[in-house]
Amino acid sequence: MSGAGQRGVALISVLLIMTLALFVVGGLLRSHTQALQSSAQHMHQVQLRQWAIAAESWARELLQPPDLLEAKTINLAQPWARPALPFDLPGVEVRLEIEDLAARFNLTRLLLPGKADEISLERWARLLEALEIPALDLAPLRGTEVSDTSQLRLLPGVDQDLLQRLQPFVALLPAEATLNVNTASATQLAMLEGMTAADARAFVAQRPLEGYADAQAFTRAPGLDGLGIASHGLGVDSRWFRVTVEVSAGAARLRLVSDLERPRDSLRLRVLQRRFLAPTQGESPL
Repeated sequence: MSGAGQRGVALISVLLIMTLALFVVGGLLRSHTQALQSSAQHMHQVQLRQWAIAAESWARELLQPPDLLEAKTINLAQPWARPALPFDLPGVEVRLEIEDLAARFNLTRLLLPGKADEISLERWARLLEALEIPALDLAPLRGTEVSDTSQLRLLPGVDQDLLQRLQPFVALLPAEATLNVNTASATQLAMLEGMTAADARAFVAQRPLEGYADAQAFTRAPGLDGLGIASHGLGVDSRWFRVTVEVSAGAARLRLVSDLERPRDSLRLRVLQRRFLAPTQGESPL
């Protein structure tokens, strides 16, 4: 091979090596960029979680002041029902909501071994009717360990759509938990004896924020007296709450749902479960 040919081969070899090197460097740069982006996203998510936990901590403060322990009732006039965050984060939106879980229908009353009481069964039937959900017989689950409402999917005819419609109105609380008439929604109150949906909406619109001293005072309230509402299963107190925090910063969003319990004669709240969810993802109530 002539000298010119050898130089040509050498030049081509150099060009091939340079091209290969460029491909390698380009791949390394892409990997490095992706790693940086992934790291930045991870750090952003960590920061969102920290803000969400801070908001949850503030909610716990609202739920455990000394005067709340001394209070005989849980009602909508108390600070927890109107939570306002004590901090402001530039460029970050934080939304906080505290819900009294005793304002929901307690499914545990229908899942205890043996025959469920008739009053609870009738109220359950009226709640399903109000939600336009076909009758659900919980007997197959009675006496079994049901720890999450998602287990209702084990019942015939219960699909994901039906479950999502039902979940905001039910909870799995200890058997002694009663429906808190001071915080219950019109939908929940409409399942009571003699109450129509219109009656319940009108009642909630004029219900005193401080609520009622006991279930008997509730049944004797103007507009309810004479309807024949049984005080069975009704109360004015609660020890179970759900804290929902939604944090958004730019395109990043995070949702924290925490279920809390206040033990008897104690201000120290116990976290029953804490879940970080996508903003549109539903959660299974207690």
